[in-house]
Amino acid sequence: MSTDEQPRSFPRRDAEGRILTLGDLLGVSLAGLVIGVLALVLFEWAFATMGAGGFGRTNGWLAVILPLWLFWDDFRAWEFGAARVLAALAGIAVGVLAGLLAAGLAAGLPPLVSGALAAAVFTVVYAVIWFHGVHWLARRTG
Repeated sequence: MSTDEQPRSFPRRDAEGRILTLGDLLGVSLAGLVIGVLALVLFEWAFATMGAGGFGRTNGWLAVILPLWLFWDDFRAWEFGAARVLAALAGIAVGVLAGLLAAGLAAGLPPLVSGALAAAVFTVVYAVIWFHGVHWLARRTG
């Protein structure tokens, strides 16, 4: 590797640290969600094995922690202004509503499963609204 080449990283970011493509944002956020679900399953299994409760009682919404961290990082990379605030608020509102709807439709399942499904729906909805919203609003507001 020459000194002129930049090491490739994922997700790809621009000079300001903003994620370049929706595919990168979705890929990394869904990978974080899967890691979160796997961590919850591992903890549930360990506690159930020790007799500290039944399996699947933990709220699956906790799996959204890593995607939220990524979303916060991308939010901070955009310069302060109405575009990032409006896009984030719209994404949160619609994402939480969609996630709650998904959890309601899966109400018969254990909280770990219904919450993980809700977290997945939130992650996808927020990522799509945030990415397209912040880019569109930033172009409109200059």
